[in-house]
Amino acid sequence: MSRILLNRRNFLQIGASAGALILTPQLAFAQDAPVKGGRLVVAGDSEPANLNPAIVASNGVFFVASKVIEPLAEQSYEGKDGLSPRLATSWEGSADGLSVTFKLREGVTWHDGKPFTSADVAFSALEVWKKLQNLGRVVFKNLAAVDTPDEHTAIFRFSEPTPFQLIRNALPVVTSVIPKHVYEGTDIAKNPANQKLVGTGPFKFGEYKPGEYFLLKRNDAYWEKNEPLLDEIVYQFLPDRAAAGNALEAEEIQLAAFSAVPLADLGRISKSSGLKVYANGYEGLTYQLIVEINHRRKELADVKVRQAIAHAIDHDFVVKTIFLGFAKSSTGPVPAYDQTFYEPGTATYAFDPAKAEALLDEAGYKRGSDGNRFKLKLLPAPFFNETKQFGDYLRQALGKIGIDAVVVSNDTPAHLKAVYTDHDFDITVATPVYRSDPAISTTILFESGLPSGVPFSNQYGYANAEIDKLIKSAASELDGAKRADLYKELQKKVADDLPLINVAEFSFITVARDTVRNVSDNPRWAVSNWSNVWLAK
Repeated sequence: MSRILLNRRNFLQIGASAGALILTPQLAFAQDAPVKGGRLVVAGDSEPANLNPAIVASNGVFFVASKVIEPLAEQSYEGKDGLSPRLATSWEGSADGLSVTFKLREGVTWHDGKPFTSADVAFSALEVWKKLQNLGRVVFKNLAAVDTPDEHTAIFRFSEPTPFQLIRNALPVVTSVIPKHVYEGTDIAKNPANQKLVGTGPFKFGEYKPGEYFLLKRNDAYWEKNEPLLDEIVYQFLPDRAAAGNALEAEEIQLAAFSAVPLADLGRISKSSGLKVYANGYEGLTYQLIVEINHRRKELADVKVRQAIAHAIDHDFVVKTIFLGFAKSSTGPVPAYDQTFYEPGTATYAFDPAKAEALLDEAGYKRGSDGNRFKLKLLPAPFFNETKQFGDYLRQALGKIGIDAVVVSNDTPAHLKAVYTDHDFDITVATPVYRSDPAISTTILFESGLPSGVPFSNQYGYANAEIDKLIKSAASELDGAKRADLYKELQKKVADDLPLINVAEFSFITVARDTVRNVSDNPRWAVSNWSNVWLAK
């Protein structure tokens, strides 16, 4: 819980330095009585090819799917260990790190009317999270079996000691439960239910029209009494992401999350009648702007070339000009706010184009007659306005040191396939999420041997035996202090070898009509279930 609060405070300080915005506390509407009904229209973020969060644990998927498919627990501002129960009501780890016992919620049904049981949890864990999920493959690597002594108890058995701290921290992200009766005996990765979701959540999947909208409808049989409050949620895809602010002002949509309203518009938007700007609700979602590097490319396999690219990037310009101050410079894969795992004594690469040029000369890549040393294919992630802007900036920054970077722009499915399946890139701009524990979503960026097609993972051909050993040791270390030391050593080695380049850490802004209530009331609000969100009349 302490790390969540630190992140929240740091981000609010960053926001305050960026300009005088009206940052709305959730308590502002506490005196109003909730009412049922209504349709909430939201600015759509993306159209994932696979909408199943049990397979693809990413915020682009969670944004829609978390309202339909539920995890065992969710993050909370007030709950014990920063968690609140969802499909599990309690969880307890054994002293030897070899088992975790979950008590499951009773009286829960799937959207098709079938009962939710421990068999669904066992199937999800063994067949999906462990085998298919981008993050679960790491967290549940040593999961050997799941015992189900009754319909509402699931006991996870591990072949090697596994830190309970890790499992507990990972619950909101990696434990989306799917129905065994829908997926068993099918090709799970190709099951139609990966798009037409079947869950236990407060909303049912209604309709998807490509390029237009996702529609979710109220689940009248939801286990939480008197919820959900909304009748429908519509994710409306806008032809121009920059149009979100205008659409809010025109009341064409009622909410835009994940900074869909460009940061440059926030000063004006925050003063608009009927609109509220929220800087909280993303504390569990610290994004990291990074440059991923394809080590299969001869030039990029040379650490001097990677160091030269790092020296060509002006972090201060990126923070102030691209993020307008709503970010901070990054020193490595663990954000500085995390006092448990952060290592301050890592190598850093100051903005120094002259040094970058000297390193490239030393590596044997002199400028040619046209002024260029070599050409790279650069794929900026299409997820956010800022990633695309940084891609343009990076092209210019590399051009100044003699590297001709050609930008290739794709939509989200094509980008993910090109980078994480086909490896058809030289460098790419990516935005992994730090989730309060390095094992959940950070080590996957460096561990070698991961199969192709795992999104947001080491698909750059990078392999380092020492780093792999540190990752393996930390995964089974039960002593919290020793485990933190292993991750601190990992940060030092990563900073020296630069398999990828960390540039900035950032969070987001939500803008909503003032009729939308219970906005940003948990640390992962945009990707939580919204069962208590309601519309004032």
